[in-house]
Amino acid sequence: MTRILKRTALGLLLLVLLAAAGLAWYFHARQPQRSGTLELAGLQAPVSVRYDERGVPHIRAGNDADLYRALGYVHAQDRLFQMEVARRLARGELAEILGPKLVDTDRLFRTLGIRAHADAYVQRLDQSSPAYRALVAYLDGVNQFQARNPAPIEFDVLGIPKRPFTPQDTMSVAGYLAFSFASAFKTEPVMTQIRDQLGARYLEVFDLDGYPGGVAVPRASAALSDADWQGLGRITAQVRQVLDAAVVPPFEGSNAWAIAGSRTASGKPMLAGDPHIGFSAPAVWYEAHLESPDFELYGHFQVLNPMALLGHNSRFGWSMTMFQNDDVDMAIEKRNPDNPDQVWHQGGWVDLQRRTETIAVKGAEPVTLTLRRSPRGPIINDAYPDNYGTTPVAMWWAFLETENPILEAFHELNRADTLAKARQAAGKIHAPGLNVVWANADGDIAWWAAARLPMRPHGVNPTYLLDVARGEADKPGFHPFADNPHEENPARGYVVSANHQPAVASGIDIPGYYQPPDRVRRLVTLLQDAPGKADVALNQAMQLDVRNAYAQRVLTPLLPVLRDVVTAADERQLLDQLAAWDGSYTTDKREPTLFVQLLYEIAHAAMHDELGAVQFKNLLGSRSLDFALPLLVADPDAPWWDDSTTAGTVETRADTLQKAWRAAMAHLRTTLGNNVDQWTWGQAHTLTHNHPLGQQKPLDKLFSVGPFPVPGGRELPNALGTSIGPAPWAVTYGPSTRRIVDFADASRALGINPVGQSGVLFDRHYRDQAATYVQGGYVRQWLSEADVAAHTRSTLTLAPATRARSTP
Repeated sequence: MTRILKRTALGLLLLVLLAAAGLAWYFHARQPQRSGTLELAGLQAPVSVRYDERGVPHIRAGNDADLYRALGYVHAQDRLFQMEVARRLARGELAEILGPKLVDTDRLFRTLGIRAHADAYVQRLDQSSPAYRALVAYLDGVNQFQARNPAPIEFDVLGIPKRPFTPQDTMSVAGYLAFSFASAFKTEPVMTQIRDQLGARYLEVFDLDGYPGGVAVPRASAALSDADWQGLGRITAQVRQVLDAAVVPPFEGSNAWAIAGSRTASGKPMLAGDPHIGFSAPAVWYEAHLESPDFELYGHFQVLNPMALLGHNSRFGWSMTMFQNDDVDMAIEKRNPDNPDQVWHQGGWVDLQRRTETIAVKGAEPVTLTLRRSPRGPIINDAYPDNYGTTPVAMWWAFLETENPILEAFHELNRADTLAKARQAAGKIHAPGLNVVWANADGDIAWWAAARLPMRPHGVNPTYLLDVARGEADKPGFHPFADNPHEENPARGYVVSANHQPAVASGIDIPGYYQPPDRVRRLVTLLQDAPGKADVALNQAMQLDVRNAYAQRVLTPLLPVLRDVVTAADERQLLDQLAAWDGSYTTDKREPTLFVQLLYEIAHAAMHDELGAVQFKNLLGSRSLDFALPLLVADPDAPWWDDSTTAGTVETRADTLQKAWRAAMAHLRTTLGNNVDQWTWGQAHTLTHNHPLGQQKPLDKLFSVGPFPVPGGRELPNALGTSIGPAPWAVTYGPSTRRIVDFADASRALGINPVGQSGVLFDRHYRDQAATYVQGGYVRQWLSEADVAAHTRSTLTLAPATRARSTP
């Protein structure tokens, strides 16, 4: 018996060892290859890929075609699953691999028309242009990697079939990124509903009179039924759900500035930037250093795009922020009462265009969509037609309605070493709107608000749904790029961009969903009040700063009211702490926890009863609420203070603020405990880099990275933020990198990746920068040949194939 048990135990042990060995082989076969020699079809000469200590490839090729083909190959071996998810999201194909629960997301993106637009756009491209040739070479490198290597782990888990990547995929992903900028989806339906169902007095706290393009005078729009409003609410909710899930990180905001040599310690311009993008694992940016005989760039790349969206070399560099101009208008169509397939356009009835698309669904029958388009754009409520009203609402979107030579624009910007070249490249960015902040070693600094800005009828405020019948949705043309806001070598010696409403010297109206001015004011203050000339340390301090004046703008009118209604001794101590608070959001402080929870409770107590659950949640995700809250608490007569659910009584500001305070106390005690010493910002405010598979527990422990307690917050320079809501707060967006370049010696540029270069599980570069990032650390971005050679950890040689390989 003992012998049998021993044999059984040995057999089980052998099986376990074999299984472990098989698993180890499985994962090892999917790790990136960073040394040795590989053949790559289409190369004209060998390409050297030297990897540094962070896994950043430094690629040297004899010509641009080889350079971009190699970039595609190494990018794919680190990020193939990210590429796959990005194209499927943008083209409305997630349900094919994830099943029926993703059908609504696919419906949304098919309705937006990104897929159809990308397919048509690519057909119009000049295939002989350098930008297109670069894209084709890059995608060939991606496809060669995919064809010859085992599928990533995620492909096997989800059953994703391999298929080649195309230029249509690249342009679809560009469309998704533009969509993630578009705040109109989250804002216009709720603001219109407030205007039409509540009235002018309710709009005053949103400060819409100050918006360009018109005033907030309420007037009845084309009639929408309750079912129509429900349909629009569903679209807005779906948009919010997609962006919150961050399967592909959305753009949120950004900081960028350039400082002239007259204000720097080195005497040369300095460039700094930290685009605010959704966090994910892997991170949004892929870093690569490219070099060929006529070209060199240290760039930050996004999936399926060979053009760096951020970059620098020894001669010049640039960063970007989101312009936040309103490039989406929602228009209520006037339908022909005798023919529901016709709408009003330029004095007569015209037919709606129709197309049919089919969504493949894993484990279920395909879903067929009938999608319509008016002269304004796609009919967006076709996304969810069942029981959601009959009034067509069209979407005019600059991304769909402009020539938008975006590939050419960034191909030129990657090479723009003079002011004139950079200006020309920026002028070719039509949508989404971007602020390009640029500097060079010759001493120039500049900022351009890059977008094709539409002309709108006088007095029309596109914050609301527009009435086609009254001509509100007409677009007479576009303003010339020269009229866009811009500055070149300003006398003050710096340019700063932080998603704020820009000054417009040309006098044109530029409506937008700009962010509050507190962040840019804080950055300018730090720069102007610095005791000496600007250096790397000052730029780091600006990027990592965790203060602004927003809290004081809210607390100044709020605290006197709360002192009258808060009576408990321990709670009055908390009020005293808020009054003495310097507005900084460090992990050890309790005040930001209390303040942010109180902000949410004030909004909920004042607005939830009028708006209802769906539209209130939509408002929480918009920047309109950031503008509204300081004005609301300062207005004792605002109608929002009355609780519409209590018949026969009229609540005052004091009543509602008392209710909000009590709710805040109750929630924090329930969530964080009765000991207020535990209410620290670091306890309540954490960052996790979520992987798409990490949304399914317990896979989050394997694929996702975090949580980390983090400082900073919404609308601070160190903008580790999320939507206004109740504690605890899971940070959803923030600095996607932090770059600092001094053009006295650009080889000493600094940066950071929030997670790591690699998207391959168990690779050593999967999460190797995460801890450094949350600690506010920086790493060198090697540029000079001496530094690259000294920090090379392995070298991969890509050699021309000795025989042709077929790519599926």
